[in-house]
Amino acid sequence: MTTGSIAAILILVAAVFWLASVFWTYKDARRRIDDPWLVGIATLVGLVPYVGPLVYMLFRPPEYLEDVRERELEIKAMEDRLAHGEQRCPVCRAEVSPSFLVCPICTTKLRQACTSCRAPLEALWQVCPYCGTPIEPTIAASIVPRREP
Repeated sequence: MTTGSIAAILILVAAVFWLASVFWTYKDARRRIDDPWLVGIATLVGLVPYVGPLVYMLFRPPEYLEDVRERELEIKAMEDRLAHGEQRCPVCRAEVSPSFLVCPICTTKLRQACTSCRAPLEALWQVCPYCGTPIEPTIAASIVPRREP
């Protein structure tokens, strides 16, 4: 092999690597950017040999569009659950009514009953709102608080 053929092979490898980095920049920009104009600008930045993809990597959005949409759907689902007042057992995740003292599926104690009127009490209550009976601090501390998923 002559030095000319070695140089031609090195130039070919460098050109293929440069084109691959431009293609990667384009594909990555399409997954992260919603606006086609910004995808085009990112691809043009990627055309700058070897430095362009590095500059793009510094300024690209941190998340994929798919991940952003998935997170937004999860937030919307949580907001819908909260809006409908859906409550779940903190242990088995079964749907429970606000009046339940114990989960009917796994028998986890959800709330304490008032010693006077037997109404279900929330964890932070200092007094029973139904009959006015003060709640002992030891009873209030033993109540499992409601947690939303």
